[in-house]
Amino acid sequence: MEEIISSTIVILKNELIKSIYETAIMLGISFVFSLVFGSIFGFLLYLTSNKEFFEKPVLNKVIAGIINFIRSIPFIILVVFTLPFTFLIVGTKIGPVAASVPLCITSTVFLARLIEISLKEVDKGVIEAALATGAKTSLIIRKVLLVEAAPGIVRGITVTFISLIGFSAMAGMVGGGGIGNLAVQYGYYRYETGIMIFTIVILVIIVQIAQFVGDLIAKKLSH
Repeated sequence: MEEIISSTIVILKNELIKSIYETAIMLGISFVFSLVFGSIFGFLLYLTSNKEFFEKPVLNKVIAGIINFIRSIPFIILVVFTLPFTFLIVGTKIGPVAASVPLCITSTVFLARLIEISLKEVDKGVIEAALATGAKTSLIIRKVLLVEAAPGIVRGITVTFISLIGFSAMAGMVGGGGIGNLAVQYGYYRYETGIMIFTIVILVIIVQIAQFVGDLIAKKLSH
């Protein structure tokens, strides 16, 4: 037992800070990217399918088709599939920044669907009442649609962030680095049980904190 603890401490001293930094890079880039573009595509999916707003069946089907295509590809395959595109953008196929490219793609389409679902759950009667008052479409989107859907959107963002933690661990297996890579390289390949347990505990703590913060914000935004 003492040998396991001693070995774990030595490895963590050498690798932990680097792994946390790499995970932070992957999560930071992909989360911000998905937050921006996932929101845009989520709103586009909803607005272009709704006759009260900007109904565009063709555009809606194109966006939905692209999103469904990407969501159909398992993440580990998506990482390999996007390697040429990743190299074209960042100039390398390995490292946390390179791993952020497929992470951005998968998290964006994932969040887009969750936001679309949250918007569709808004009571149509509230929207119709706002339209009956003669309010402009932009005002209804900002003051009615967004406000009513806010708790669901926040929950969707929380789920996306937590999913990204799992995706980042898989990205670590193909050269992305990070905490997931630390668990695989030492906990699995080198049978360092202490490292495996430690990384699991760290990931669980991060997920629990993210879920708590997300639930708290969603509760504050609920009417």
